[in-house]
Amino acid sequence: MSTSKYVLTGFLAIALSAVAQQADQTTSAQAPAEDASATTVVTPTPAQPQAAPQGSAATKAAPATAATTMEDVVNRAIAREHALMDMLKTRTPLVETYLQNLKPDQKLGAVPSGDHYFLGRMDLGEGIDRRDYLSKDESFQKSLRGGVTKLFKFEYQPMGFSWMIFADRQDFDRAHYDFKYVRREFLGDIRCLVFDVTPKKDAGKGRFLGRVWIEDEAYNIVRLNGTYAPRPKNAFFFHMDSWRLNLIPGYWVPAYIYSEEGDFSYGAKDRMAFKAQSRIWGYDLKKEVKADELSSIRVDSVKDESAAAEDASPLQAQREWQQQAEDNVMERLQASGLIAPEGEVDRVLQTVINNLEVTNNIDLPRPVRARVMLTSPLETFSVGNVIVVSRGLIDTLPDEASLAMVLSHELAHIVLGHNLGSKFAFNDRMLFSDESTYSNFGFRHNPEEETAADTKALDLLKNSPYAQKLDTATLYMKQLSERAPQLSALLTAHLGNNFTDAKGTITRLSALLQTGPALDLTKLDQIAALPLGGRVKMNAWDDHVELIKGAPVAITSVRDKMPFEVTPFFPRLARYTGSATTDTATAAANTAAPTPPNPAPSN
Repeated sequence: MSTSKYVLTGFLAIALSAVAQQADQTTSAQAPAEDASATTVVTPTPAQPQAAPQGSAATKAAPATAATTMEDVVNRAIAREHALMDMLKTRTPLVETYLQNLKPDQKLGAVPSGDHYFLGRMDLGEGIDRRDYLSKDESFQKSLRGGVTKLFKFEYQPMGFSWMIFADRQDFDRAHYDFKYVRREFLGDIRCLVFDVTPKKDAGKGRFLGRVWIEDEAYNIVRLNGTYAPRPKNAFFFHMDSWRLNLIPGYWVPAYIYSEEGDFSYGAKDRMAFKAQSRIWGYDLKKEVKADELSSIRVDSVKDESAAAEDASPLQAQREWQQQAEDNVMERLQASGLIAPEGEVDRVLQTVINNLEVTNNIDLPRPVRARVMLTSPLETFSVGNVIVVSRGLIDTLPDEASLAMVLSHELAHIVLGHNLGSKFAFNDRMLFSDESTYSNFGFRHNPEEETAADTKALDLLKNSPYAQKLDTATLYMKQLSERAPQLSALLTAHLGNNFTDAKGTITRLSALLQTGPALDLTKLDQIAALPLGGRVKMNAWDDHVELIKGAPVAITSVRDKMPFEVTPFFPRLARYTGSATTDTATAAANTAAPTPPNPAPSN
């Protein structure tokens, strides 16, 4: 282990500034509204599309000329929507929905009163189906798009949130919908044409009712906002705000869905109130391996004459076995879409770990690595010398010292030799379906090891550069303790140990609750925890993650704090800037179906 001076990451200034809790939500600029009918001539000046090689998805998707009328814009948008559905037919992305029930609070506004969590894989073939990670082979194909009632109690159906990626999976055309031009508007860098969409009379139940934003270059829908109507007597179609990102040439793929119901204005009598975030990722997980992939590999005869070429000692063999197990686990979790590929966020986490190691004179035989789990529930676990931290936990931490607190607990397990998962060095244990990952993996420590790790973690923090900065870490634990009873789903760890017990009492690093300043929600400069989604941005196509960089947003009232809460999505939209010759673009082009024929003319 190097004894060089520790390196501070700048995580505070760049990524974990407490006042930047809203930095990922950049409100789009809005162009002046225009009064135009459905036949008004459009005179956009679209940016030049990116050059793409012949046969790429971008070449197939981009129109040869700009649309000249609103009728043409609508026709092209309908055609592109069907082309997107065809392109995604071979894809099986993951979809996660986290929902918080709400209740009114006189000081804080609407606050969580309970929560629900769903994680599954969608099959976007002819009909949308879903297999859930958190139950045994349960299919949600027959579930409705919203929630259903049973004995006057609302039951949330996860398939309902999955449906919101499209306006209408079967009949999005002029025969079933009317389109009315509203205005031009910028969403981030993208100039859009905005249309109100209403189902025609007798179009049937469950039709999209709302607004769509169509980018003015290839005429893809980039955002949908509305609900489904009319609804059956026994179902509710929730409102949704669905966003798409241009992650491959020529296509905007569904990535975020925000849903909200409830009205706490005086005299309102809504039967339900909630906020929900749905995230979709892992579109490019299931890729076919070419049969001739190995044809160009050549292995020359090599003789290793180094000292390491000798037979391993028993201790060396044990360490090699543990590393084989952790490599197998990380590879399998990444293949199932639960772990992000290695990237910049891992390096930030590893720098904090290095700070803890160097200042505590920890010299381990193998380096400690860090990886990001892509899910929202707050959890950490370690496998061998790999520490895994969930995206949701990173999102809600207010600063670098709080991150060090979280990492110190898992580092303590490693230092104390609490190694778990060595059985996964057997490769046959990796042969299971993605949907059964949680039932095949588990890295929970017994209570004695958890207590020992807490004690060691506090020692590591006292000797670290974060020793004088732990006030925010203690406030985070106090805020977590206050909100825990209402956030059982967010605090349910699926692979590691929970932060709380079944009653919502903090069990991890609970000694920190007795130190530091008192939690005072009325102090606007005291940010104990952030809302979900404030730190990590995820690429829905290839699962890479990066830290969000944005300007701080001032806190003006206690209701702006929203610790651990669900908030709307407002991603800054931009066009794809990667290489059009990458394997991802090629795969998208190969799976893209021909553009459907022009829709029926307007009535």
